[in-house]
Amino acid sequence: MPAQDRYSGFREFVVARGAALSSAAYLLTGNHQTAEDLLQEALAKTAVRWRRVESGGNPEAYVRRVMLNQLRSWLRRRRYPQVPLDSAADPAADVDMAGRVAQRIAMSQVLASLPPRQRAVLYLRFYEDLSETATANLLGCRIGTVKRHAHDGLAALRRAYPHLSDTSTTSEVVP
Repeated sequence: MPAQDRYSGFREFVVARGAALSSAAYLLTGNHQTAEDLLQEALAKTAVRWRRVESGGNPEAYVRRVMLNQLRSWLRRRRYPQVPLDSAADPAADVDMAGRVAQRIAMSQVLASLPPRQRAVLYLRFYEDLSETATANLLGCRIGTVKRHAHDGLAALRRAYPHLSDTSTTSEVVP
């Protein structure tokens, strides 16, 4: 079978959903270079099985699952260096564009300082809006573990951003 037939539709899928998948990879890893590596490996694994993945009906979910599995595999083999923040920047009272950018950078730094499992749980629960059960299934852990990681991750975010307890400002500062 010609390679062109085997990968029919894969290129279009990557063009259409690549940006969203890249965002997901970044939110999982907290680092652009690592996110690129994660997405590249996930897409390479998906390309090999493209016909089966495409016939399954939800190739994006498949790629996201491959990214999670790959990240778990990396974490088992080695630890990524985690640089703790001395202190998180206090967001300016007057929210202008520069202030919003500064808040996003600081929030990204706080998220990057979280352990990878906590970051993955927060991403899946609050960015992807998955249930605790779905998150536990994707990560291959128990629901209690998801709850613990979510609790600890949110506690770290609240310590860095005490003003986030007010839900009216949450949408302004979350990347």
